[in-house]
Amino acid sequence: MADNGPTTDDATHTPETRSHLYAELAAVGPYGADLGHALITMVEPHPGREREYNRWYEDDHYIAGAMAMPWMYAGRRWVATRDLQLLRYPETSTVAQPMTAGCYISVYWMTAGRYADHMRWTVGINKRLNRDHRVFQDRTHIFTAFQDHAATVYRDGDHGPRDIHALDHPYAGLVVQVIDADSPGRRGELLAWLRDDHLPKRLAGSPAAMVAVFTPTPLPLDRMTYVKQVEGVDTRLTLLWFLQHDPRDNWSDHFADLDTAVGASGLGDVRFVAPFIPTVPGTDRYVDELRGSA
Repeated sequence: MADNGPTTDDATHTPETRSHLYAELAAVGPYGADLGHALITMVEPHPGREREYNRWYEDDHYIAGAMAMPWMYAGRRWVATRDLQLLRYPETSTVAQPMTAGCYISVYWMTAGRYADHMRWTVGINKRLNRDHRVFQDRTHIFTAFQDHAATVYRDGDHGPRDIHALDHPYAGLVVQVIDADSPGRRGELLAWLRDDHLPKRLAGSPAAMVAVFTPTPLPLDRMTYVKQVEGVDTRLTLLWFLQHDPRDNWSDHFADLDTAVGASGLGDVRFVAPFIPTVPGTDRYVDELRGSA
């Protein structure tokens, strides 16, 4: 239904929100507690506008453009300071060009089976925010995609937080890894190898408690024009490694060679590996640590 702005209820002189429909909507459809989908959005604020971007995102957009929406039940922001940006690889990444682009990333969880419902809302609300001049324009989307949950591998089995808790648990670091299968037909084989063989071995004894794996979905045709269409929909896997320690503490021992075994498997190629640490909500901490000479 088109949003032509708020109407007025003549009896109360208050904006009409059609609240009578909420009870009907709540009574139908999936409403489980499992992880079904994610929004992963890595963004580069334009030079000189970092502080303004950070305040807009935290004070307005994180809430109005994400967490206040139906079926989005958890979210967290992460940041890559300049020293973290310089740990990224490979240098010829097809995800970020240059490799240091995308110093902020936000990750959100959505209820399984509610992707289509959420997308209807998010397209509508972002058009409204844009019309109301509540969208920060001085930024570039580097890697933004809605994704379907494919698997989660745990280091400690049934002990510890589940993936549904990952964005609420105080993890100290995040490593984002993007892998492209050799062909669409081999993505399932790559996923099976990661889930059953490679990731359990890599997690053993590592500072990462879990790895959640996702497959990207195409953005709707009526998306906002400043967000480019998703690449690698048929071949790509996105891995989120949730770390109990700052990624700089163990980078060379555990994360500097995530591309080696994947390449040796013959199933695909690593396109992007990038470490992040959590932001401190309500502050501009790390804003002054984003830039520097490469």
